[in-house]
Amino acid sequence: MKNLRFTLLLLWVLPLAVQAQKKNAHYRYPIRCTDSAVIVDGALDEAAWKMAEPATDFFMVLPMDTSFARLRTEVRMTYDDHFLYISAVNFQPHPVVVESLRRDWAFGKNDNFIFFMDPFDDQTNGFTFGANAAGAEWDGQQYDGGSADLYWESRWFSAVKRHPDRWIFEAAIPFKTLRYKKGITRWGVNFSRNDLTTTEKSSWAPVPRQLPTASLAYTGVLEWDAPPPRAGRNVSVIPYLLGGGAKSFQPDKAFDGRFDAGLDVKVAVTSSLNLDATVNPDFSQVEVDQQQTNLDRFELFFPERRQFFLENSDLFNNLGFTNLRPFFSRRVGLAAPIHGGVRLSGRINKDWRIGVMDIQTGETDDNGAPAQNFGVLTLQRRVFSRSNITGFFINKESFDSERFPDQPAFNRNAGLEYNLASKNDVWRGKFVAYKSFDPNGKGDDYAAVASLRYNNRRFNWSVSQEYVGERYNPEVGFLPRRGYFRTGFSVNYLFFPKSGKLLTHSPGISGFSYMDEFGNSIENGTVFVYNFNFRSTATGFFWMANDYVKLLQPFDPTNLTGIKIPAGSEHIWNSFGAGFTSKPQKRFTYGGETRYGGYYANGTRLRLAGNVAYRVQPYGSLALAAEYNDIQFRGDNPYQLQNAAFWLVGPRLDVTFTKKIYFTAFLQYNRQTDNVNLNTRFQWRYAPASDLYLVYTDNYLPEGFAVKSRAFVLKLTYWWNV
Repeated sequence: MKNLRFTLLLLWVLPLAVQAQKKNAHYRYPIRCTDSAVIVDGALDEAAWKMAEPATDFFMVLPMDTSFARLRTEVRMTYDDHFLYISAVNFQPHPVVVESLRRDWAFGKNDNFIFFMDPFDDQTNGFTFGANAAGAEWDGQQYDGGSADLYWESRWFSAVKRHPDRWIFEAAIPFKTLRYKKGITRWGVNFSRNDLTTTEKSSWAPVPRQLPTASLAYTGVLEWDAPPPRAGRNVSVIPYLLGGGAKSFQPDKAFDGRFDAGLDVKVAVTSSLNLDATVNPDFSQVEVDQQQTNLDRFELFFPERRQFFLENSDLFNNLGFTNLRPFFSRRVGLAAPIHGGVRLSGRINKDWRIGVMDIQTGETDDNGAPAQNFGVLTLQRRVFSRSNITGFFINKESFDSERFPDQPAFNRNAGLEYNLASKNDVWRGKFVAYKSFDPNGKGDDYAAVASLRYNNRRFNWSVSQEYVGERYNPEVGFLPRRGYFRTGFSVNYLFFPKSGKLLTHSPGISGFSYMDEFGNSIENGTVFVYNFNFRSTATGFFWMANDYVKLLQPFDPTNLTGIKIPAGSEHIWNSFGAGFTSKPQKRFTYGGETRYGGYYANGTRLRLAGNVAYRVQPYGSLALAAEYNDIQFRGDNPYQLQNAAFWLVGPRLDVTFTKKIYFTAFLQYNRQTDNVNLNTRFQWRYAPASDLYLVYTDNYLPEGFAVKSRAFVLKLTYWWNV
């Protein structure tokens, strides 16, 4: 605990030496109002563009950040009473490389132009918009200084026109789409360009190569000639109609037809504070999770994709750490229907943000869950230049709990977080203190964590310490294990060869250790890894590891046979592996990973994983991902464990007929779950942010492909600005 207190103290003291001056404050772009019309068609022949000042002389970020970009980019911005306009001329004397016409594409697989706006110039939260060279759009909300939630969507308009020596991006973003405070005339802004043929990534305001161009700490300044116009009344009503049905064949049940309707409403309480309300929401159009082979002792984490939960989602889902989350929105509404909910989220002013959410679910007969209410309150205060303090309170209330003895009447969780971010983004840190409350709480129901990370051009390291009490119980969160002390570290160093095929190579070492409440070691691991980044943008690595585990609960090491190793047994092994990913410029891409070594009970584990993909530019791709695990135990094993070998195979077809019409077919065979799942999804974006979906799902038994269940949904949504 002394080390934990020292780390917490360090996190508080360190920002006192951090200056508030913005890193790229001298990079300024003046935006002027226009009184002439702008037609978004990629032509740039309007008078408004001739009058706008160009932003040029981009800096190279990759492969090296020591010179200007080789490819020229010209960006212009202007605005009127309703829209913010932006254009970018991307000079490119070679064919473009794009993945498809699908929205929110992978950044590293497309020639693209994207830009980042920080309306409060706080270098922490903002918006990102852009397009690839085929015109497929990209949009998202930014949080935590540079991360982007690309599942967020709103209404805006864009066009891309291609020429032999350049491609042009033009966009109009309604002020109603953005969140900003009245009267602020200095926004953060940066422009980013990615070109795969030359392997060059560049930005207008320079960004160090170890950071993403999305880093808001390195934005320049967007200077308005007058305060941006008020967005005016901003109310969006998004109704849906749905028809469909499901049929179970094993066991055989009657066809269950379904007709439903619901409504989402978005209200801008102020230009920076948004109210979301939902009545009888449906999320059947959300893409299925990509299954994973689970050889862990704990549950797997899958990210939130439901639209209602995404506005300012960092205020809720960004609490905590990877395996210690006091709130995890996927706990809400997956086992029981959501009747309705409201969310108020956004900024009160430049220094304060608030998030309030209340959701009511119904009672379910099949899993014995009572009707429940979920309430969350978060309040965040900015401190120093880019750091913040966040407090939260989470309440889960069960109704008629006397009829459901397995469900406690309530579960509550409260906590405080301090998030450190230096002005140059080299230092990052976080410390938290949480406490839970429930009818069975009798002490040791709290958690505390401290972490610190340093990341510069050549050298990065991190340290962390955690304590989670045996009775700490965040029922609406994600916490795979309880009752432990944990320490962790990682160190990595980059070398930059002056010539040859390698751009960088970097050795690194990381490790962790778990102890119980008495200070006894229950698990630890150490990994040495060597990473290679090639000038072609292909990557590779190899690693070696040592692991020790003392089981606290019985465990089936195959998660398949049902035969378990008893609690209290100790296991130690060594393993090694390697991986490679080909360069994304080619139409045919591939990658693979392997692992071999020891395993529980003196066993061995072989893992082979690979993926191949071929794209028909820009209309889509055919991909195949597969994983094979072979677990062998010696004949003299005392637990009579059974050997196991199983596959996880997932072919995927993506077809983008146009920028508005998509089709996806995804087949997943998982030997661990003894299931074959087929999910097909057709989407037609017939109007901005308005869609028609047709989703068809089958589940089969692997042997003989006997149908287990079948379902389909036809859903229509419309985004209506009142």
